[in-house]
Amino acid sequence: MGKPTGFMEFPRQERSYAPVADRLTNYEEFVIPLGDEQMKLQGARCMDCGIPFCHQGCPVNNIIPDWNDLVYRGRWQEASEVLHSTNNFPEFTGRICPAPCQESCTLNIDDQPVTIKTIECAIVDKAWDQGWIQPQIAEHHSGKRVAVIGSGPAGLACAQQLARAGHQVTVFERQERIGGLLRFGIPDFKLNKKLIDRRIAQMRAEGVSFRTNVHVGADMPIEGIQREFDALVLAGGSEQPRDLPVPGRQLAGIHFAMDFLRANSRLVQGIPGAEAGLISAKDKNVLVIGGGDTGSDCIGTSNRHGAKSVTQIEILPRPPEKEDKGTTWPDWPNKMRTSSSQEEGCERLWQILTKEFLDDGQGRVKAARCVKVEWTKDAKGQWQMSEVAGSEFDIPCELVTLAMGFVHPVHEGMLKNLGVELDPRGNVKGDTEGVKAYHTSLAGVFAAGDMRRGQSLVVWAIREGRQCAQAVDIFLSGSSDLPR
Repeated sequence: MGKPTGFMEFPRQERSYAPVADRLTNYEEFVIPLGDEQMKLQGARCMDCGIPFCHQGCPVNNIIPDWNDLVYRGRWQEASEVLHSTNNFPEFTGRICPAPCQESCTLNIDDQPVTIKTIECAIVDKAWDQGWIQPQIAEHHSGKRVAVIGSGPAGLACAQQLARAGHQVTVFERQERIGGLLRFGIPDFKLNKKLIDRRIAQMRAEGVSFRTNVHVGADMPIEGIQREFDALVLAGGSEQPRDLPVPGRQLAGIHFAMDFLRANSRLVQGIPGAEAGLISAKDKNVLVIGGGDTGSDCIGTSNRHGAKSVTQIEILPRPPEKEDKGTTWPDWPNKMRTSSSQEEGCERLWQILTKEFLDDGQGRVKAARCVKVEWTKDAKGQWQMSEVAGSEFDIPCELVTLAMGFVHPVHEGMLKNLGVELDPRGNVKGDTEGVKAYHTSLAGVFAAGDMRRGQSLVVWAIREGRQCAQAVDIFLSGSSDLPR
């Protein structure tokens, strides 16, 4: 794959960022792509490793060495065809996926993995620019109708695959615009929403119908949808946030991270009336509780608002600067990572537990009282947390975002009305293998993405949406030509 000696001849080169001072003034994407010749050399670095461990790291089963080689040889259109054979939306993953494939790359043993994510993004961006991506309209129609609840990456991938198989697909979304958390949960500076609109236009041409402002289970009974459609796909995501039940939680200024991000995205994207719902960080001391991608997005958004300061705390220990390759590769390692938003400015603290929020006397938060914690293993080898005596301290904050993840899908409404069986974690129960793959406990009802597997990555959502589409196609038609 690529040039056999390319990894020894050409240094690793990644996309760069616009200066922090420039990008904090707007919500535009700030990644600076590489040129075609630079991409050719990066594709050439894909070595003939024998076993492409990058496949192990990629949930959508991208055929990575093949399109690396095609880019090296300048065969971009073929590279796009190979890329799209496994991934419906590589312009999304090429921007917001953490790229577990790169951690699995053989060259990552020396910390110099092939720039897979950068190459992927370059391929799909060129394909759009050159007009190679066109609607794939089914030649024959089955007459079967499928309802997909939720328009995130799982729902969109499932809908597109089913439309291409000849079924009549309708996607229901409770927000004003299509995209789920891609649309309102991920800031525009990480994913320009025009990319979503472009895909939606393609899907409309392929026959997919979209219905927005429809909250299934609230203003539209789920029973009616079941009667109207031949199959139902639950792809609404995992949207029940993990709360922090400590004294002072009710104070004004404490918000779930997604509420903060969604309110800002609605304003940036020009949703009518969004100004009234904005949660502003301007001139405030901001405390972000939680260290994942959502917390990072809160940091980037707060800095663009003009926050006075931003502090991010995590309850777990600071990860090691470098992983032990001998015990982790080719799996995803626990190591210190710094996001572009964190680079823009924030103080990061580890092993910190929030004990309570303090009142400013007017019902608003003024500080978080915290304590340092230690992690030790007990006699059974289980990690246990304990507070460090005398380590209490306060973090001044007028705005707090709770970015501690999501526990499971929202049960009230649609799921409770359906009576679908849940797993022990509160997700919709369903397997991924066998004749009942992606089936729920109800006949003709399927589940995919975060709603089935729990909070996860966009790349896993796309994989599940594609695989669920094949399961639905088999259910409706008896067999399927859709790839899994």
